[in-house]
Amino acid sequence: MLLAIDIGNTNITIGLFKEDEILGTFRMTTKIPRTSDEYGIFLYNLLHSKGLHRSEVDAAILASVVPDVNHHIINGLIKYFNVTPILVEPGIRTGIKIALPNPKEVGADRIVDAVAAYEIYGGPVLVIDYGTATTHDLVLEDATLVGGVTSPGIRIAAHALWRDAAKLPRIEIMKPEKVLGKDTISSMQSGLIFGHIGQTEYIIRKIREEAGLDRLTVVATGGLGKIIYDETDSIHHYDPNLTLKGLNILYHKQ
Repeated sequence: MLLAIDIGNTNITIGLFKEDEILGTFRMTTKIPRTSDEYGIFLYNLLHSKGLHRSEVDAAILASVVPDVNHHIINGLIKYFNVTPILVEPGIRTGIKIALPNPKEVGADRIVDAVAAYEIYGGPVLVIDYGTATTHDLVLEDATLVGGVTSPGIRIAAHALWRDAAKLPRIEIMKPEKVLGKDTISSMQSGLIFGHIGQTEYIIRKIREEAGLDRLTVVATGGLGKIIYDETDSIHHYDPNLTLKGLNILYHKQ
């Protein structure tokens, strides 16, 4: 079995694969400092909760945008599972051509998402990841990643509101009943959710215009992506496990 691990700025997402079947997914907080033993024991206990033994894991692959965490997780995998993970980094075989001035600047998570979206849905495809940041990456029909857009994620925008405006409270991020808010909380929720929907639709439209695309498949992923997907016809597919699927695809390409 394969352990696929996506280390994001907010969460570490873990998927357990048997061939192309996801046996389970798990999340843990990124920002809590942990030792290699803590990571190893955590992963061991996750397997145990599924009735599995660590000896059944014979491979691992890791994509990370938080380099400080990599060392501890890699050592935990070696110590507790006797596997050295493949690291998604420049030089790995992806099947995607990155047509950008400095391909090394593209984050591992964006490469993994691009690979997954192209392999599963074909091209041209725009993949939107609603994570800590909201990212948009365009892959053309010939598997060329030609550019992207990065904007503050919904949670970043929410934190900025209540951190920098003294009278604005912390709120639950959810879609209000109407666009026009009748109080502070509903007006903030409206700005966060409907503002992001409007941003999404505008960016998709402009990307299609600039790239001269008559057709474009749009795929969304990320924790808050389902809220946006449910409210717009501009996104065709929502796949919460897209990044993990991309890691599985990349593992089999090596």
